[in-house]
Amino acid sequence: MRRTDRLFEIIQSFRGGRLVRGKALAEKLGVSLRTIYRDIDTLMASGIPIKGERGVGYMLDGPIFLPPLALDKGELEALHLGMEMVSQLPDSTLNQNAARLLEKVNAGLPRHLKGRVHLQNMSVFLKAATPSPERLAQVRKAIAQQNTLEITYIAASGAVSQRVIRPLQAEYWGRVWTCTAWCELRDGFRSFRLDRMRTCKKLGVFEHENGKRYDDYLKLVGEI
Repeated sequence: MRRTDRLFEIIQSFRGGRLVRGKALAEKLGVSLRTIYRDIDTLMASGIPIKGERGVGYMLDGPIFLPPLALDKGELEALHLGMEMVSQLPDSTLNQNAARLLEKVNAGLPRHLKGRVHLQNMSVFLKAATPSPERLAQVRKAIAQQNTLEITYIAASGAVSQRVIRPLQAEYWGRVWTCTAWCELRDGFRSFRLDRMRTCKKLGVFEHENGKRYDDYLKLVGEI
């Protein structure tokens, strides 16, 4: 077991306010008692509120403040999206806890990563679980690279049409994934279900224009 993992397990052993003896920790983690004493000294020096002494036992004497975490972009994206999902559950306590956690995470981020800018054009609208459509990766990549897409689309009525779209945002509604886009055929914003895209072909790169951005769509529907 890596030392970082062992330190984490030691902290977990103190949860619940119980007294923990060094010998019990050594047996549990498969290391010497001397190693446990060194680990606890390290945790105390880092600010973990542990009280006690060798030969008697140890326990927590206050809340745990996590040390700085080194999160890569993927981990940060997963954390933020997960908290957005939790914030939409029908539980006010979980909603508030998720909001506070996001505030704490944002407080420790550099300015260019604060808020939602690192989420790669994804939103979560939770209703019920469903598998992600296979088109999602293709559409997300097109959004990130600002590629227009030529799609064959099947409407709810069964009508089939060819569209050229500027994909702006991928959105999960609990049942289906959609893509909000600027539709060249209709000369306006449209939302397309990814599972109704029969074909999807990447075309050229488009430049964002005033009146055709995702922020413009949100203003149109009254979201901002």
